Amino acid sequence: MAGSDTTPFLSQADDPEDGPAPGLPGLPGPIGNAKAGEPEIPDREGLQRITGLSRGHSTLIVAVLCYINLLNYMDRFTVAGVLPDIEQFFSIGDSSSGLIQTVFISSYMVLAPVFGYLGDRYNRKYLMCGGIAFWSLVTLGSSFIPRERFWLLLLTRGLVGVGEASYSTIAPTLIADLFVADQRSRMLSVFYFAIPVGSGLGYIAGSKVKDVAGDWHWALRVTPGLGVVAVLLLFLVVQEPPRGAVERHSGSPPLSPTSWWADLKALARNPSFVLSSLGFTAVAFVTGSLALWAPAFLLRSRVVLGETLPCLPGDSCSSSDSLIFGLITCLTGVLGVGLGVEISRRLRRFNPRADPLVCAAGLLGSAPFLFLSLACARGSIVATYIFIFIGETLLSMNWAIVADILLYVVIPTRRSTAEAFQIVLSHLLGDAGSPYLIGLISDRLRRSWPASFLSEFRALQFSLMLCAFVGALGGAAFLGTAMFIEDDRRRAQLHMQGLLHETGPSDDRIVVPQRGRSTRVPVSSVLI
Repeated sequence: MAGSDTTPFLSQADDPEDGPAPGLPGLPGPIGNAKAGEPEIPDREGLQRITGLSRGHSTLIVAVLCYINLLNYMDRFTVAGVLPDIEQFFSIGDSSSGLIQTVFISSYMVLAPVFGYLGDRYNRKYLMCGGIAFWSLVTLGSSFIPRERFWLLLLTRGLVGVGEASYSTIAPTLIADLFVADQRSRMLSVFYFAIPVGSGLGYIAGSKVKDVAGDWHWALRVTPGLGVVAVLLLFLVVQEPPRGAVERHSGSPPLSPTSWWADLKALARNPSFVLSSLGFTAVAFVTGSLALWAPAFLLRSRVVLGETLPCLPGDSCSSSDSLIFGLITCLTGVLGVGLGVEISRRLRRFNPRADPLVCAAGLLGSAPFLFLSLACARGSIVATYIFIFIGETLLSMNWAIVADILLYVVIPTRRSTAEAFQIVLSHLLGDAGSPYLIGLISDRLRRSWPASFLSEFRALQFSLMLCAFVGALGGAAFLGTAMFIEDDRRRAQLHMQGLLHETGPSDDRIVVPQRGRSTRVPVSSVLI
């Protein structure tokens, strides 16, 4: 194959008399009918024929998945909405409060690879049904824990991670097997709207149900009932589509799953996947910290400004900040996700690297506004809310785009595994430890100062400033992703079409059939 990088793509060095072969879809030059790596995009009838599902049924499946995604995040942040009451009930400090979220995320993170492996090989519908049913039972049980058993609350929050792991690693891959191209991007944006909306509803439900019932325990009893509805909808509505069929050329052989170890090695050699996962880790770090600590920080700010009374032992903490922050989270999430997808879609026409660049702009832009929201909190709570609104809007631009990047740079038989390990990485270095880390720094700073409400406020203020720095690092990771995104996307497309066979990191070859023979051509000939 000497000189194959400079010879025409499908020329036969050993047989110059051969004329051009008949046109083959997906190959360039005299033999091809389309640009290399461009998959056939089926129309509505084609999608229905491939998946066996009508457009309406596929859309209904996405709606059910969105409902469950909203419910998952609503449950996760209900605890944050009543965190001051939990601190009073169990008589715990900031570091122990942060541990509630850290234990949950750690469990979720450990179980994600298990469900990722299962999701690439077994029926995804039944995996989700079992996980969500278990999660609903454990969440309900956590609302009956006595005040002297704080360790039991930690245990039940850890077990809740089973349901989240069974769902979040699998649901995006179902959407990927139902839609392609811009349709998939739109459906993913709808799916990821549920994250900020569910998070905001968690704050709202937590604070309002507590106010109505007069007991914060009832806030934890809302989502289990809705979880039963979710299991029924999954069982009755969702059907399993064939993996990767909508992205293959007609006549291309179906992809076969490889070993788990082979999947991991392939993902580790995919720089777009690795770098975008690191960027998303920064998003998880910032959102995890703000999700748990922002309402408590805003309450302490109002106490310092003299706008509200402090939380005293034995009293219910009365504050509107959980409600306001929940509404801001809902609104900025919808605005940010929609804005990010639309900007990326428009820029993609002119720049194929638009997706990671939009993600980088969102993170780098959010960092100064989050810093200003913390710096202004002692002077004006209104200015704090304005800067939080802008910062969270920019931060939310990443959610759907990161998911789309993963789906088009990873082949279908590895997507659940890729989702799982993106979850592991983003939570291991992101929101698994960030709430506890922020609380730990706050406690250490507070102990070094005289005890006062001002000291409590300043300690949490300084510890939360770490989020702005981490956000800037995440923006740099997405800029790195932009350097590799084109090649990795084309490589995944060629693999799905059966034109690229992975035999090792130094020997990726395209197999080109010509007159009954096969010619192996380096992938660089196509990626240039």
